[in-house]
Amino acid sequence: MDVLDRRLVAALQVSPRASWGEIARVIGEHERTVARRLQRLMSEDLLHVTAIYDDLRTGHGRPVHLHVRVRPGTATKVAMALRDRPDTRSVYSLTGEADLGCELVSPSRDLLHDILSEEITGIDGVLTTQTQVVLHTFTTVAEWHAPFLTDQEVAELRPPPGAACLPDEDGLSPLEQEIAELLAADGRIAFTSIAERLDISLPTARRRVASMLDRRLLLLRAEIEPALLGLEVEAKLWLKVRPHGLDSVGHALAAHPYVRYCAATSGSHSVIVQVVAAHEAGLYRFLTNVVGPLDDVTDINVTLITRAHKRGHLRKSGLLTLEKTP
Repeated sequence: MDVLDRRLVAALQVSPRASWGEIARVIGEHERTVARRLQRLMSEDLLHVTAIYDDLRTGHGRPVHLHVRVRPGTATKVAMALRDRPDTRSVYSLTGEADLGCELVSPSRDLLHDILSEEITGIDGVLTTQTQVVLHTFTTVAEWHAPFLTDQEVAELRPPPGAACLPDEDGLSPLEQEIAELLAADGRIAFTSIAERLDISLPTARRRVASMLDRRLLLLRAEIEPALLGLEVEAKLWLKVRPHGLDSVGHALAAHPYVRYCAATSGSHSVIVQVVAAHEAGLYRFLTNVVGPLDDVTDINVTLITRAHKRGHLRKSGLLTLEKTP
C-alpha cells in the first residue's frame, strides 16, 4: 500500500461512516480516487467496516483474555478451534510463555466457569490456560486509527463527542439490537437500507443509530491488518500496576498513537496493552520512553503477535499482500 492508501484507511478508521466526498475534502484528493481505492480494498476483503458492542455496558457478555499453552505441534489446530468459536473476538499466535492469545466474550458470568474449565481445556492440544477478566476498557481497537493524518485532519473527520458521563449499564432496545446486527454485518449500510429492512422511517433509523453511537453502546470499526499499513510489529504488553495508579496509567497509555487497545484486568497483571510499530526499534522506544517513566508500573511482560487468526470476530486466512494502485 502506498502513502495515499494508508491515509485513506486512517481516515476511514477515524470516521467509518464518512462519505467518500467528506474523506476526499479532508485528505485533498478527488472523490473518485477515494472511492476507487477504498472500494478496492473492501472488495478484496482487506478492509472491513463493522461494529462491535461495548459488551460490559450492554450486557452482551463478559470479555476475558486468555493465554493458552499447547502441546508441541498443535498450535495451528488449537488456534483454528478457538477461531471457529462464535464467542471469541480475537485469536493470535504469540511469542513468550504462551503459544496463543485469545479474547473471548462469555455470554454471562455463570457460563464463564463452564467455558474456561470444560470447553477451552477440552480442546485437543490445550495444556494450560491463564485468564484475565476485563474490568474496565480505556480504549478499544475500534477507536484507534493509523498515525498517518494530521491533528487538523483528524479533528475535521472525527464525529462529535458523545455523552461525557456514561452509566455502567445501558442496554439496547429490541429495535436497537436489530439495527446493531445490521451495522455489525456492514458498518456502512445506508440509513435507507436500515429503514427498509426493518420497516421503520428514515428519521427513526438515523436517530437510533446516532443514539447508540452517542451512548457508546456500539463502536464502529474499520478493520485492516496493521502490517498492510506498514506497522509490522505488533505486541501485547501485560503490566503490573499499583492499584492507585491504574486509572492514570491506563489513560496515559490509551492516548498514545501506537496503542490499539488498553484495558484493566484481573489476574496476575492488571493492565493489558496492544501496541503496533513499524519496527522493533519503535517498540523498544515505546517501552523505554512511554512505559518506562510510569512509576506505578512495577513489572511488564512483552509478547509479540506473530499471526492473527481472528480480529473483531472476523476470521483471518494468513499473510495478506496488496499491489500498489496507480
